[in-house]
Amino acid sequence: MFTRRTDLQLERDSLGRFLPWLIAFMVYLSVLAFAGMLALDDIATRWDRGMSGSLTVQIAPAGGGGEKQVKAVLKVLNSTPGIATAKFLDQDKLMTLLEPWLGSDALGAELPLPRLVDVTLEDGANINIAALERRLMAVAPGAAVDDHGVWLEHLINLIQTVKALALAVLVFIVLATIATVIFATRTGLAIHHEAIEVLHLIGAQDSYIARQFASRALMLGLRGGIFGLLLALPTIWGIGTLARSLQAGLLPAFSLGPGHWAVLGGLPVVVALIAMISARLTVMRTLARML
Repeated sequence: MFTRRTDLQLERDSLGRFLPWLIAFMVYLSVLAFAGMLALDDIATRWDRGMSGSLTVQIAPAGGGGEKQVKAVLKVLNSTPGIATAKFLDQDKLMTLLEPWLGSDALGAELPLPRLVDVTLEDGANINIAALERRLMAVAPGAAVDDHGVWLEHLINLIQTVKALALAVLVFIVLATIATVIFATRTGLAIHHEAIEVLHLIGAQDSYIARQFASRALMLGLRGGIFGLLLALPTIWGIGTLARSLQAGLLPAFSLGPGHWAVLGGLPVVVALIAMISARLTVMRTLARML
């Protein structure tokens, strides 16, 4: 299905042996880069959805952190405009949150852990963090307010930067694919120069000749693209398995959905179409200069 007879006998060119491998390598890198972009976008969305509009209040153990202070802190929080809910995290839940970072052995020791209060803000609420922290310190010395939005913004900016780098990699891969196809096409034109002149003499149009090169580039692009995709799939699976084994609750779970797989599966077709268009335009421009 990936070969087609032409008047120029393009299937005999040596270029047909290495061009699919180059395209396969480029598609392999493209699939990995695109899968990374999808994963980062999903993680950023989940973090933004889960942590925006929330605060964490820490009551230092040095300040006592007793039930009386916890009740005083909850009273201040519940009376603050813009705060929807304020829930105290019991010791078991706190241990569950810290276990991925410290390990179960470290948690078994007598650690001076702070008391935590999870605060949910109302939609569109604008809380004066400094003023709230002063009010809390008045009833619980050593209390601190952790605004998730500050570090979350820096984290989102970092993820966006990495996504931009992945996009730049995709652009370079596309440019490299176009340059490779142009070089291969020009070499093919040089090899079949005499046959092309004969075709012109018997009335063949430039579009007819360009169509043969374009069809050949499309077939080679599909062959290499599908092979590159098949190589990338086990790599993605291996990276995902390793990430899940190291995750231990530190990162939100991520899995490629049907839409993601559809996009990744379409990359070989896109690369093949780019190769076809590049080959056709190259032949048309080259033949126009030859005449």
